[in-house]
Amino acid sequence: MASMAIGFFVVTFLLQYLLLASVDAKPSHCQSKCGNITIPYPFGIGEECSIDKWFTVYCNTTFHPPKPFLAGGEVELIEVSQYEIRIKTYVFSSCNIGKNTITFNQNYMSTFVGVVFEETPFTLSSKNMLIVLGCNTVVRPTRSFGTSDYMSACVSTCGDGMKNGLCFGNGCCENSIPQGLKAFYIEKIGRIQNYDYITSLQACDSTIIVEKEKYSFNVSDLSDISSLGNNPMVLNWAVGNQSCQNAERERKTFACKVNSHCYDSVDGNGYLCDCTNGFEGNPYLGCKDIDECKDPHKQCRTCTNTEGNYTCSCPHGSFGDGTKDGTGCQKKPNILGLQLSLGLVLGFMFLLVGSSWLCLITKKRKLLKLKQKFFQQNGGLLLKQQISSLKGGTESSKIFTGEELKLATNNYDQHRILGQGGYGTVYKGILPDLTIVAIKKSKIIDGSQLGQFINEIIILTQISHRNIVKLLGCCLETELPLLVYEFVSNGSLSQHLQKKSGAMSYLCWEDRLRIAAETAGALSYLHSAHSIPIIHRDVKSANILLDNNYTAKVADFGISRLTPLDETHINTLVQGTFGYLDPEYLRTSQLTEKSDVYSFGVVLVELLTGEKPVSFERSEAWLLGILNEGNEEQVQAVAEVANRCLNLKGEERPSMKEVAAELERLRGFKRHTLVQQSNEEIMTSEFEQVELSTIPSVEEGMSDGLIEQATMRANLIHMSSSVIQDISCQYAIGESTPEENFTF
Repeated sequence: MASMAIGFFVVTFLLQYLLLASVDAKPSHCQSKCGNITIPYPFGIGEECSIDKWFTVYCNTTFHPPKPFLAGGEVELIEVSQYEIRIKTYVFSSCNIGKNTITFNQNYMSTFVGVVFEETPFTLSSKNMLIVLGCNTVVRPTRSFGTSDYMSACVSTCGDGMKNGLCFGNGCCENSIPQGLKAFYIEKIGRIQNYDYITSLQACDSTIIVEKEKYSFNVSDLSDISSLGNNPMVLNWAVGNQSCQNAERERKTFACKVNSHCYDSVDGNGYLCDCTNGFEGNPYLGCKDIDECKDPHKQCRTCTNTEGNYTCSCPHGSFGDGTKDGTGCQKKPNILGLQLSLGLVLGFMFLLVGSSWLCLITKKRKLLKLKQKFFQQNGGLLLKQQISSLKGGTESSKIFTGEELKLATNNYDQHRILGQGGYGTVYKGILPDLTIVAIKKSKIIDGSQLGQFINEIIILTQISHRNIVKLLGCCLETELPLLVYEFVSNGSLSQHLQKKSGAMSYLCWEDRLRIAAETAGALSYLHSAHSIPIIHRDVKSANILLDNNYTAKVADFGISRLTPLDETHINTLVQGTFGYLDPEYLRTSQLTEKSDVYSFGVVLVELLTGEKPVSFERSEAWLLGILNEGNEEQVQAVAEVANRCLNLKGEERPSMKEVAAELERLRGFKRHTLVQQSNEEIMTSEFEQVELSTIPSVEEGMSDGLIEQATMRANLIHMSSSVIQDISCQYAIGESTPEENFTF
């Protein structure tokens, strides 16, 4: 067996053959070439001609032609470019000749070899590849000597399929080199099995780091390694060890000279210099201006060189941009003709601008007249008269422009529709300050509907209550009038009551009672707390909106009426929603505050039962759910309030103020009961839930009388609907569908 064992061989630039001081510039006597290789500054042949010791080149004249070397003659230099150099690679090899001289799985070499450039301005370029040649050979590279910071191993086997130019593991294996590597150690693990095929090839184990574009595998490289060392290895280089930002602060040592600029190296290992655009030369010595006018390809009629640039111009007596491929140069025209042409052009431009200005003014006037027309058509004058006639009436709402609301609704996109009713469509809008609003766009209106629209504005501008939807403003300058409300995000009470889970609505009893109390308080405010009593006329679950906290908001005042202080009722056409209409109002056409009380009674029954006002299918499962969740006495009391509100005689119904007070009392009773139960069970919080074991079951806790009373109240809504249907027939109403507004 003949072998060449390499113990610990590291190619390094940490040489101690000399310590040089850096120089500011390259002396004039320095030679610029060694043989056929150009050596540009900051590299230099000899100590005085380089920027520092790492860039010093030794020119060996014993070769013909002479060859340049770095590191005191240890590393042969092949090429120097702007940011990288090429040197001859090193071959790490071990050759074994003779049959069956290697035992199975024996590591014939386990020491480290490699290349190290730490504390030098050089790094391994990612243009290199790790090439492993051998039969059943494993090589494992690492970043640090003596550590386990390993990279992907490279395994090379030998077989009948080896081909020149293919390095995919059969005789040859290759791995990439990561960017910015300063050191690269190779752990030779050895052959993975005894392989007789090695003998016939007389194969060696070899490892090289080589520029991947320059090496092509040849089968003969397995036995003849003499040519492997001629392959190039690529190194990136940089000046100093600072970034441009830090290096520029030290002007005495800064390497970039006049008319050059600095840029950081790709490896973050220092900086490099380059000439500024329009200059050429060596940036480490100073760049000179390029005389672009000497370039025969310059497309100039008359070229004038400037510092770092050039200009093109035309000869005297001509004009243009002076380029051959642009407008070129043209002779100046006759002054008189020029003046005449200029006068015609200016006259035409004046005429054009004047006509455009006149058209713009005319268009603005037409648009202003159209807006005034719509303002009057949509009741703007009537609105002003109504507000001024009301005592203390103030117009606090904002007047929006048509363009503002068009933009807010994305041109009234169909996907922005929140709902549609008898008097218009409601869109979701987003104002420029990101406030979300609800924009009601009225349908094409006749004279009667105009009064309803203005009526809604009049009422809402006077109302300020936390449980009533706030009117933010309106727009009357568009073809269809628009109202802007606060946005209530959680839908209507009707939607939540009809959203079923088994036999129960998703709304718990406590929420239902609170919503009922808040709605009653809002209606009481309209009836009595305001300076002029207001009758809503369309109280229903669909007009009670809920916000994210399930707070009730009474909405839709399109058919509401202001009641004179000296009158108890108003004679008017019957308007409202089927299923909620007061039978007495339907029979007499006399509208009173008790009409709202009746409609609210229907809403209370909806909250108790979860059923629609008009339905042909009734279920008693609602009662089991309510009583399992709420207080029996509380449910019975609410049912009693609903029963009183649904009295067929308006004068025997309670006022909304009384209803609101009773519901608030029941809410307080609920809280008091919880506190009492908490004290009895020594609970630490007033609002903790009572354990289910303390609530009697429906079968155990309900008396026959309570079941009978609750069932009777479940039928109240059915009875009231029947009365309305009977009266409707007397007035020859015809067929109607639930939840629709109608007018007699």
